[in-house]
Amino acid sequence: MPIAKDRLPILYLVLASYLMLVIDVSIVITGLPRIQDSLGFSAAGLSWVHSAYTLTFGGFLLIGARAGDLLGRRRIFITGLWIFTLTSVVIALAPTAGVMVAGRAVQGLGAAILAPATLALLTVHFPEGAERTQALSLYGATAGVAASIGLVLGGLLADWVSWRAGFFLNLPVGLALIAGARRYVAETDRHRGQFDLPGAVCSTLGMGGLVFGLVHAAEAGWMQSLTIAALASGVLLLSVLLWHERRAAQPIMPLALFADRSRSGALLARMFYLGAMVGFWFFTSQFLQGSLGFSASATGISFLLTAVPQFAAAMVVPRISRRFGSWPVLLAGMGLTLMAMAGMMMAVSADAGIWSIAAPMVGLGIGQGLTLSPLTVVSVAGVPAERAGAASGLVNAAHQLGGTLGLAVLVVVFSHALPPEATGHTALAQRIGAVFAAGTVLLMLATGVIGILVLLRRTGRG
Repeated sequence: MPIAKDRLPILYLVLASYLMLVIDVSIVITGLPRIQDSLGFSAAGLSWVHSAYTLTFGGFLLIGARAGDLLGRRRIFITGLWIFTLTSVVIALAPTAGVMVAGRAVQGLGAAILAPATLALLTVHFPEGAERTQALSLYGATAGVAASIGLVLGGLLADWVSWRAGFFLNLPVGLALIAGARRYVAETDRHRGQFDLPGAVCSTLGMGGLVFGLVHAAEAGWMQSLTIAALASGVLLLSVLLWHERRAAQPIMPLALFADRSRSGALLARMFYLGAMVGFWFFTSQFLQGSLGFSASATGISFLLTAVPQFAAAMVVPRISRRFGSWPVLLAGMGLTLMAMAGMMMAVSADAGIWSIAAPMVGLGIGQGLTLSPLTVVSVAGVPAERAGAASGLVNAAHQLGGTLGLAVLVVVFSHALPPEATGHTALAQRIGAVFAAGTVLLMLATGVIGILVLLRRTGRG
């Protein structure tokens, strides 16, 4: 069933905005060595190019989602675009490492406002059924394909132009999207109500503390005092948030959204799944450059082995979902991703070539293409329009925190897989093999959660 023509401009604007957002995350990865040389980052400090963005993105997600519900999603969508676009220019012009990190932190705030607004606009403008499934399939495909495009583009620009060029590109793109949103996106109804300030503070500081603790654990270890303090404060504040939200008249995070077992399970599975897949992108890039000796541009181009099959698989999701349903497609996609990650674990070695890991990379692309959009569909199914922003915020929070938690755990696995004195190409490959083994375990957990939900639904208990 084709999407109605009057909805196509909204779909294109949402997908282009999400594409820009996700590309900006991955474009940094292949350009990190050039950023380090240009701005004088230390080896440990370089991780904050990614972590400063993650910290504010995770911390402000629920506020951004709730703001859309109360103030209007068009207004919040455009606000997020402005913040994201202008800070991209600041980052592109950054003269020092401190300015770079500060710019990335503010850019994460823009992303926290923009990301839930994109998904909420789709949920509001596309009613449940074939059109929403198709729109969310394209949205899910954008998430994975954009990550690959960012890796390819980041490598090419870092080698041929400058790492700064990727951030400059956001200026014309962002301005065009703002103009398009003003013309084509109608403002949604503003809902009367109070902004849940205690909930906002607890969610922001709690999620921020948790993300900071996880990032710091990857750098300094789990038992370091600042790591423990950050994680403990994050857990405490999120516990206070849950206590408060049960009593709040107009909560920032309506707990009724968790009453649906399928939605809660899908959010948990998303966290496990993203934890494994962020590790795949991050460590495969290191393997190709550090162990196989690929250039940044060759590394980026290699990820087309994953990106092209992922896009192709995502395009068939609406058709097969109409025939088999979203849940069986989701389970099949997760199962295929699990087998492909196990293949990566077995294929990684110091003497491996690109063709040794080509089949698993293709399998991961197909698996992601079959997984991401059905996972989003089941996460927002049945959500009333007035809570679309809150539900979208939870999906993005699970996505972001899952990736951050998973990467932190996998970095610890990488560090402790071999003794510290083990170095060189062989040791690097062995460490990354251990990371993919841990990623396989995370995917087993994600697939297990979805498998249980499918079984419960078939027996009438889901």
